[in-house]
Amino acid sequence: MKKLYKIVIPVAIVLALVLTLMLDYSVGIALIIGSLMSASAGIFGMQGATRANVRVAEKARSTKNIFKTLKVAVCGGSINGLSTMGFALLGLVIVSILFHDKLFDISETSNFIGIGYIQISQILTAYALGCSVIAIFARIAGGIYTKGSDTAADLVGKTEEKIPEDDPRNAAVIADCVGDNVGDTAGLGSDLLESFMGTIVSTIVLLIHTVVSFVAKNMNFSQNIFEKLYIFPIVFVTIGLFSCMIALNIFLGKKVNDEANNIDPHAELNWFTWTAAGLTAIFNAFFTIIFFKGENFGDLPFRFGSVSLIISPLLGIIAGIIIGVVTELYTSDKHFATKKIVKIAPKGASLVINQGMAGAMKSVLPTVIVLVFIVIFPYACAGYIGIAMSAVGMLSFVASTVTVDSYGPIADNAGGITEMAKLGDDVREITDTLDAVGNTTAAIGKGLAIGAASSTTIGMMIAYVYIFNPPTANITLNVINPFVFSGALIGSAITYFFSGMLIEAVANLADKMVQEVRRQFAEIFGLREGTALPDYNKCVGIAAVDAIAEMKLPAIIAIILPVVSGFIMGAEFVGGILIGSILSSIMLAVFCGNSGGAWDNAKKMVEALGRKGYPEHIATVVGDTVGDSLKDTVGPSLDIFIKIMSTVAILFAPIFSNYNLISLISKL
Repeated sequence: MKKLYKIVIPVAIVLALVLTLMLDYSVGIALIIGSLMSASAGIFGMQGATRANVRVAEKARSTKNIFKTLKVAVCGGSINGLSTMGFALLGLVIVSILFHDKLFDISETSNFIGIGYIQISQILTAYALGCSVIAIFARIAGGIYTKGSDTAADLVGKTEEKIPEDDPRNAAVIADCVGDNVGDTAGLGSDLLESFMGTIVSTIVLLIHTVVSFVAKNMNFSQNIFEKLYIFPIVFVTIGLFSCMIALNIFLGKKVNDEANNIDPHAELNWFTWTAAGLTAIFNAFFTIIFFKGENFGDLPFRFGSVSLIISPLLGIIAGIIIGVVTELYTSDKHFATKKIVKIAPKGASLVINQGMAGAMKSVLPTVIVLVFIVIFPYACAGYIGIAMSAVGMLSFVASTVTVDSYGPIADNAGGITEMAKLGDDVREITDTLDAVGNTTAAIGKGLAIGAASSTTIGMMIAYVYIFNPPTANITLNVINPFVFSGALIGSAITYFFSGMLIEAVANLADKMVQEVRRQFAEIFGLREGTALPDYNKCVGIAAVDAIAEMKLPAIIAIILPVVSGFIMGAEFVGGILIGSILSSIMLAVFCGNSGGAWDNAKKMVEALGRKGYPEHIATVVGDTVGDSLKDTVGPSLDIFIKIMSTVAILFAPIFSNYNLISLISKL
């Protein structure tokens, strides 16, 4: 983490200086605050996970009770979940206090070359960008680290040496365990904090530019409603945070018989998440009715008045739960998609991979139907603000989602500790059961993140189009315009290029680590027999150095692409890039998350059937190693990828919409 932040923090500082020079010092300060909050969430989450995993292993050993063990793992994951929402809101409070005089000021100011922009809009966007900068580096580096290590450990340990997962004779197992915390805990915390804050900021920024347009067109709209709508999403998610805390205490306080061990962990985690979502919806419905009682919304397209602001986020909450159910159908070991992979596994790895790909490709359609649902219906209720509020609703209980997601790597690490400490098969059975459930909950978290990202980026897209059009203009982006269409093609293609770079990075790291593990088995006397220990530090060093080296170019591409494209081709071309990248990223992220989750759980099912070392086990291990880079590196990085490009585009749009190479040539 120290090595990572030594590279990432200077990047954030450089970006802050650039924005300070081009816009204003307040924009640069907001970006630094966002970076610090995102980094802090990752550090606290990782601290919690590494302190919890040994406690989970000990609870499984001492009680032999799966629910009591589950509660310890969830308690550890809650540190990451609560930190995600807590640090995001803390940073927003700090920004609001520092620049309180600008909060409701929608008048236009100018930079040193006379380009006009709305200061508070850019300050909030810069804060979101600060969160995104840390998140994309942490997610990419963490994903490369964890999946390169995991792939190497599986390929050499399980398929070549025929030794158990997390066997201490395997030099890659420590790097694998560390990687679970780096990628799936610290990276996850920064990732979901960025998604959460980006959703709130995009809603407020969209509101600001909507009001500017209303004022320019002399439409009916009051300052009081503007201020209330500005505060509304912030209070909404704060209520969601407290709802998650109540749900967590209900879950942790549940009594269980010491002898009872037939509880379904997945069902318990679902009830925890649904409780948080239900409490959020109920409490916020009362808050909304009281907060907007008797208010006149003027010309805002709120078809049902204040009730529109209950319906829109409620649709997002419902959609988040439905996405979870769809993801579970295609990844859980209790449902048809994963069972089909297990059934076909004795026939070879090729068919395992084909079946996993087929199921994941099919899963894209029902997921996208849900996403269409939270675009069309919220828009019918409350226009573009309704779409943005549906994303707020989907992430309003994100503390519970991150908690459930973070519990997975904690259980996985507990299994590794159990194996290395030789705590016994009965203990390992408990940790493996929790780990298998964690694969599905992780896939659900990834589905939720990409779902929220799609709604958030629509709000950002509208705000972006507002910025480079006159306030009196009707907001449109013509997709058959050659510049927009060409940009959409580039945006779609860059998503695959970006993803390919990440897969290649995982393969490169895994290749180096495989060679190192093989070397140690060949050269260290007594290693196979268990009378000598491997050099774990060598593999940890390879993982850290390579992950950080490989992450730089993909992350930088995501940051500079909209800027370079804007200064060369103009604002409409960048708009096309955003459209193309959003569409292709949604499809690819869902496919990657669900395919990897299904392959991983299929492997776990085969192992639970006592078929370790048999052909079907080797076939599912191959499938799992293929899916590793997809579900934990590519998929999670794509939702940050589309949001960071949208955020950068909003920040620089006032400048490159006026100064770009194409417009300069056209004037000659």
